[in-house]
Amino acid sequence: QDGDLKFSLESVKKLKELMDENRHINPRMMVPMASYSPCQEKHLPEEFRPVCKREDAPMIFRRLSLAAEDDLCEICANAACAGCF
Repeated sequence: QDGDLKFSLESVKKLKELMDENRHINPRMMVPMASYSPCQEKHLPEEFRPVCKREDAPMIFRRLSLAAEDDLCEICANAACAGCF
């Protein structure tokens, strides 16, 4: 969850995977996270497409990617995870 937006854990994991792959394609030409947008990725889960139309999309994607770090959502250690009440 990011603000009023909710996404499935599997989709967030896929987003993180896409963002990590893009960032590590060539170590000499690492793409800064702030300038990268997964919206051009053909494998981006459909539920993220509406986010691509938002001005704050890069920040939303970055926060979601951070929330998926180390599977913290699976153990409800991250406040951004939904369903941990």
